[in-house]
Amino acid sequence: MAKFGVSQSVRRVEDPRLLTGRGQYTDDIAMPGQAYGIVLRSPQAHARIASLDTSAAKAVPGVLAVVTAADLKAAGIGDLPCLIPLKNRDGSPRANTPRPALADGVVRHVGDPVAFIVAETAQAARDGAEAVMVDYEELPAVTDLAVAFQPGQPLVWPDTANNICFDWEAGDKAKADAAFARAAHVTRLTVVNNRVVVNSMEARAAVAGWVGGKLTLHTNTQGSWLLKGLLADPIFKIAPEDVRVVTPDVGGGFGMKLFLYPEHVLVCFAARQVGRPVRWASDRSEAFLSDTHGRDNITLGELATDADGKFLALRTRNYAGMGAYLSTFAPFIPTGAGTKVLASVYGFEAIHANVIGVLTNTVPVDAYRGAGRPESNYLVERLIDAAARELKIDRIELRRRNMVSKTAMPFTTAMGQRYDSGDFSQLMDAALAKIDWDGFPTRRAEAARRGKQRGIGLAYYLEATGGAATENAKVVFADDGFVDVYVGTQSTGQGHETAYSMMTSHELGIPIEKIRVKQGDSETLPSGGGTGGARSLYSEGQAILVTTASVIEKGKQAAAEQLETSAADIEFVPAAGRFEVAGTDRGVGILELAAEQRRRVASGASAILLDTMETANIEFHTFPNGCHVAEVEVDPETGIVTVPRYIVVDDVGHALNPLIVRGQVHGGVAQGIGQALHERTAYDNGSGQLLSASFMDYCLPRAEDLPDIDVDLIEVTCETNPMGVKGAGEAGAVGSPPAAINALVDALSGAGVTHIDMPATPEIVWKALATAKAA
Repeated sequence: MAKFGVSQSVRRVEDPRLLTGRGQYTDDIAMPGQAYGIVLRSPQAHARIASLDTSAAKAVPGVLAVVTAADLKAAGIGDLPCLIPLKNRDGSPRANTPRPALADGVVRHVGDPVAFIVAETAQAARDGAEAVMVDYEELPAVTDLAVAFQPGQPLVWPDTANNICFDWEAGDKAKADAAFARAAHVTRLTVVNNRVVVNSMEARAAVAGWVGGKLTLHTNTQGSWLLKGLLADPIFKIAPEDVRVVTPDVGGGFGMKLFLYPEHVLVCFAARQVGRPVRWASDRSEAFLSDTHGRDNITLGELATDADGKFLALRTRNYAGMGAYLSTFAPFIPTGAGTKVLASVYGFEAIHANVIGVLTNTVPVDAYRGAGRPESNYLVERLIDAAARELKIDRIELRRRNMVSKTAMPFTTAMGQRYDSGDFSQLMDAALAKIDWDGFPTRRAEAARRGKQRGIGLAYYLEATGGAATENAKVVFADDGFVDVYVGTQSTGQGHETAYSMMTSHELGIPIEKIRVKQGDSETLPSGGGTGGARSLYSEGQAILVTTASVIEKGKQAAAEQLETSAADIEFVPAAGRFEVAGTDRGVGILELAAEQRRRVASGASAILLDTMETANIEFHTFPNGCHVAEVEVDPETGIVTVPRYIVVDDVGHALNPLIVRGQVHGGVAQGIGQALHERTAYDNGSGQLLSASFMDYCLPRAEDLPDIDVDLIEVTCETNPMGVKGAGEAGAVGSPPAAINALVDALSGAGVTHIDMPATPEIVWKALATAKAA
């Protein structure tokens, strides 16, 4: 393999290992002498545990222990913390939802952990779980977000009035209200962002063991260091240096694998109790009931415009479902994460956002691909289409009138975000040309001849990346001639190994096949920010840049000694991977130099090793953006919606590897179309049972449900990081839901349907058409 520089579409270097079965996932890890754990989960959505008898379970052959909440409490094990200390509008703190790893006296959703059974085999643990006798006193439950906050509904937590755990606001209310008072027109729209089940290809798993008072946990996370910190003092009351978390290969995360879960605590506690390693692995049904869910918002939006269709102000009230417990970052998702992009690419004078967190007897909700930003972009783009209909202004023209211009950059939005770069009108024009927007009437007429209703929809999105304020990288020249690059982020399928290898190769001139990216072991770096908020490349990339720069400086000193000259005379030539004496043909390759320095140290001589670790300060976020255009066709006889055409024109700044970027966009669009047209999370309002708890009832999009997704990249270089990159991992999921639904509304508008909510399943579409026809 050649030395690949940046900006090339390089195939992923990790794929041969993963595709030939040489990857190592958590379920592949077998610790010597390990036992097996099974979680006994509540079948009730809300109930008091009147009695819990484990004696029969403990007598089952092979059962080693049955852990209950009383055991955890007696051992002083801490509750799972929510890390977001949110303030309400009146300055008071948000409500608290204490969450022990096992339910203590009350269960609050179907799937809430009640006991943990540990046995010699998984089957023995299952047999033990069946023998646990639990007497539940059923309590009233509420699962419908639309009514949960209304007076008189059952309370998830008795001290949280109307199930409202926070009432938060951002923006300038007075300025927004003043703008609405002088508006020529106000458009109002309520939209639903449906709850989704994440369904990563690899389910969650964990295996833990203790040696000499030190805990080692192997588990599939999106960053080992977060779990390390939470398991140490908050949970087990031990020093962080006594906790090691190792994340192997991970088969999909999408936000859901960021968090601390009860099962992490349970395998660690049980391993200490039985004196041997303990493993747990979720099955798919269990994942539906225990993995954090995503989205679950009902949002009221108001858009104020002047007589010329210029946007004056935006007001939003978002009822955000939190589930039964506040998960690790849950309150931040609809508040700080979601509202910062409400301005999108438009020049609003003022924005005011009110977010109300609502508890229900359902699985907790937390970050899911895009984490608040898809929800905000969805509202804004749906509102703009509605305003265009009411104002009788072309929907493209209305957007064009209100987009922030390239010449206005850097631009500070009504929500206080500073956009360093962007050329929004250029990307929209490119998307319109690519889809042949002007030629759509011909395609619509052709579909009508086939008895189909065809529509076209557009959504312009803007994303804001996030994450930790620092990131670490370490470069080690190994004895076997390879270069190991240790990183603090975590790949869950994005292609990090390829991207980081490309960067290291570009900076140090080392062939890409001689570079190994090491991730996931909390022992290798003092800290790591993990992967979330589309932060990996722009954060870890900066850490790699400062680290490789330090490697070069060390190399100059070492080369000067070896070549017997001054360090000031040494130049590094990245293309050749070589240190040279300026103006001469004398030099030494970086790999050769590193090997010689290691030999000298091994022999007891003094030498400068090239191994280096550095920390990068991540001062700015990035604002990827782009235009999605979808065409849909509706069969009015069945309500089935197909997507024959879909195009994306994206600005992700400088694309390090365009092939990987396009793949990331494809995946995000697939998830967005899935949410828009297929995925329905349904709870029974009486019993609180999750009715869509398997793939028999929960519809993920299949290959035949998705079109060829055509992605073009237009580079508008980011000005706030040295690579010029903008985060791309979540962008596809941000723009696709409003594009798909705007297209669907366009298709149905001829039949009198002007609004429809996600998921627009065939049943829902058929009913909308039937209702419009009857009217």
